[in-house]
Amino acid sequence: MDEMISMFIDNELSIDDKMFFVKRLKGDPDFFDETLALLDQDKLLRAEGLFPAPELAVKAPGVAQGRLQAFLKDFLGPLVGPVGVMAVVAVVVLGIVLTDRPGPPSGVCSSRLVVYQPEAREVAVAGAFTDWKAVSMHAAGSSGYWEIRLDIPRGEHGFVYIADGHRRFVDPTILTREQDDFGGENSILIVGQSI
Repeated sequence: MDEMISMFIDNELSIDDKMFFVKRLKGDPDFFDETLALLDQDKLLRAEGLFPAPELAVKAPGVAQGRLQAFLKDFLGPLVGPVGVMAVVAVVVLGIVLTDRPGPPSGVCSSRLVVYQPEAREVAVAGAFTDWKAVSMHAAGSSGYWEIRLDIPRGEHGFVYIADGHRRFVDPTILTREQDDFGGENSILIVGQSI
């Protein structure tokens, strides 16, 4: 999974990074397909009720919203079709609305960790951001995915997942790793940096 897609879905990109993301969507069909697949997955996870989307006050489209919709239709219409344009508009508007929400304290980022472990009965995460104490993750319905949202300080953090209380494993989507003091391996999570 491309880390930028995850950061886009979790609204962790700066406006410049979001612009780069949209340009990359237009120019890379494989990236576009992967993004849509992950958005579908995120929609499924929210439908399971674990992390519901925030309630939004819907207003009649203003001039700025109309211009945004027209721009996106002209910019993305040939790429995604009329239904896809509305989906992208919804994602962009949601991203704009979510940036106005109060967030975690300065120096801390709200981060969502997700891992696929369909055979596990329980999954936890332990890392520098939990003082290496195991913190239980939540099953996302019966999808096989486990997730948790944590406020994590900016910087680099070693961490591992633990399945069924004893099986340690690294995050398969994060390629940066380090050796631990016990002959194992930790994933390195980098929080709060722009791509």
